[in-house]
Amino acid sequence: MANWVKLTTTSAIADQQVKTFTANGQSIALAFVGGQYFAIEDLCTHDGGPLGEGELIEYCVECPRHGARFDIRTGAAVTFPAVVPVKSFPVKVDGKDILVQL
Repeated sequence: MANWVKLTTTSAIADQQVKTFTANGQSIALAFVGGQYFAIEDLCTHDGGPLGEGELIEYCVECPRHGARFDIRTGAAVTFPAVVPVKSFPVKVDGKDILVQL
């Protein structure tokens, strides 16, 4: 059974923005791009950098430490120095609440 958890509300994140939120003790980077929300682990697989503090470039977030980029739609590592993907989470909007499936 799906475990959907409220992450935040739609007013907490602007278009073309990525921010960090916590759900059930897990840090999650939430991005809003092109009218859609995407959620990935907030932890660069290269050195543990905070992806939610990175720059959003189209559908990729760039780790602020060494520039590794991850696709926010899938969690795939798309540039070095990262080669291992991060976990991605399904997202849905219920009214004004943004929920993630953990």
